[in-house]
Amino acid sequence: MLKEKRRHTRWITGTVSAAALALLAACGGGGGDNSSSNGSTSPTNSGDTGASTPAVPTNTTPTLAAATAVVDGTTLGTAQWSDGSTSTGGTGQAVNNLTCTVAGNKYSYAHLSIYQNGKQLALPANIGSVAPTMALQRGCVYPVHTVDASGKIRMDVTSTGSYTLGQFFAVWGQPLSTTNVAGLTGNVTAWVNTGGTLTKYTGDLASLALPQHGEVTLVVGTPPAQIATYTWTDPPPFTSTVTTLSFGGVVGSPFWADGMTSTGGTGAPVDGVICAAGMAETFHVHAHVAIFKDGQWLAFPKNVGILPQCNYEMHTHDNTGIIHIETPNVKTFTLGEVFDIWGQPLSSTNVAGITGNIVVYINDNGDVRRYMGDPRKIVLTSLRDITFQIGTPLPTLPTYSWYEPQ
Repeated sequence: MLKEKRRHTRWITGTVSAAALALLAACGGGGGDNSSSNGSTSPTNSGDTGASTPAVPTNTTPTLAAATAVVDGTTLGTAQWSDGSTSTGGTGQAVNNLTCTVAGNKYSYAHLSIYQNGKQLALPANIGSVAPTMALQRGCVYPVHTVDASGKIRMDVTSTGSYTLGQFFAVWGQPLSTTNVAGLTGNVTAWVNTGGTLTKYTGDLASLALPQHGEVTLVVGTPPAQIATYTWTDPPPFTSTVTTLSFGGVVGSPFWADGMTSTGGTGAPVDGVICAAGMAETFHVHAHVAIFKDGQWLAFPKNVGILPQCNYEMHTHDNTGIIHIETPNVKTFTLGEVFDIWGQPLSSTNVAGITGNIVVYINDNGDVRRYMGDPRKIVLTSLRDITFQIGTPLPTLPTYSWYEPQ
């Protein structure tokens, strides 16, 4: 009788435990969609190993998270790799049938996300961008390259619109296989999102065509429960009206006095930029600055950096906004140095004394994007145009015909 009673007790206990587990599962305690109830679009990180959320099996198909609106210059993911191509990638030579040359004038893009065990990693900036040399003073870019850590792969579609993931990784100088993505080893799966449809890619990764305005996601190890997807705020289009930059000309309305202010350069070095008479101009390139206040184009002053006794290595000859870089050797100069020679402030809230809502666009011969960093750090490269939009948004960005005296 006692034995029967004990068996009866154990049966009741087991029944209660099973019922409790069934109730917990019915209430969603075992996982499922972990999207937050506040509308957050961040993908679930399956690397979190809380006891109530089991790891997502590697054979589970991720879902697309709600699209996140972003602009160029935004960093997406955690830093993992150094900027630029590696020493085994594109350093100026032809790579995988791609030539490094002056930027084209028609661009599209694809987006690449890389996850390791549920964690999104940032694609580095400046992959496929080669700095100027004396022999190639304009520098060069490959037709697939990056300019920021947003994950955008910019694609020159002037002559062709088809590039592969393998070509991009060759330019980057990183391995790509089913077990290795840029040095991250493990089981690799690939997903392609075109128009909101997520498809698993099962072919050769190197042959995967980069989809224009589409998204490629590479997953190393445990996949995330959700894969992020994005909507992009594109810069304004280019105007069909061409602005000719003529030597000695004027572009815009007078606003600032010509030359330097009282706090500008007086002949002594400014930020390491020297002023000298009869300086050799072996390295000679041009950049351009356009400043708009509530839609009005303000003329950049002439003779900034020019004194009776010497010229700075960066200076202006006219009111076109062209910045002349004339120096004996290859050097890297920034926009902040120009403003310091001028004697004017430059920040994300103040452009030469004008304050307001400031948006910065960089245009490299048609490769245009919004710049989200410190404008003082913008590097001045050949034919680079920097446009400041202060106040009223611009409906279009300028199109230029450059003069290039060398």
